[in-house]
Amino acid sequence: MCGGFTCSKNALTALNLLYVIVSFILIGVAAYGIVASFVTSLAIVGGIMACGAFLFFLSLMGLIGAIRHSQVLLFFYMIILFMLFVAQFGIACACLAFNEEQQHKLASEGWRQASMELRKETQEYFNCCGFENATLPDDDPMKQGSCVAVPFCQEFPQKCEQSEQTCWKKLQSVISNALKISGGIGLFFSFTEVISIWIAYRYRQQKDPKLDPSLLFI
Repeated sequence: MCGGFTCSKNALTALNLLYVIVSFILIGVAAYGIVASFVTSLAIVGGIMACGAFLFFLSLMGLIGAIRHSQVLLFFYMIILFMLFVAQFGIACACLAFNEEQQHKLASEGWRQASMELRKETQEYFNCCGFENATLPDDDPMKQGSCVAVPFCQEFPQKCEQSEQTCWKKLQSVISNALKISGGIGLFFSFTEVISIWIAYRYRQQKDPKLDPSLLFI
């Protein structure tokens, strides 16, 4: 019987195994967005990573609670999972709501605060020169690092000086993809957490048929 004790136990176990995989996906995608963007402080993507890490440990709690039919673990599992759902849903929506103007503001602020060495590393990694202008004076806060080691500038020095391959174009693509992927995955799986809460609640109220039916779980 699908609504029985065994079905609820198996369903809750399967969902938590899925959450273990999802947590690694969330952490991996968010880490890509943070590392690949270099100069940009993607705190919102960091929130997705934190949710992924928290989901991993919570899924372990859910697995133990499902296997042991522990009333205490299942109770705290439902409460914490609901709070995680609210946080993950909000962060995911925020990721998807970021427009290009906000991304530009975030990236330009990160570039302005980054050290010259970090700007240089970013340029070499993305094969670009300057944030939006490769010919700024030394006293300009958006001044780029040395572009000598940038492959594009070595191959096309004149085009490099004309700012034909700036870093904002590359950063914008990375930031946009990281936000969309992180937000999409986070939003989709946040709804499955509601299903887990419902199954955990139902499972917690059921009695193990292997035990004496006169015993009630409290």
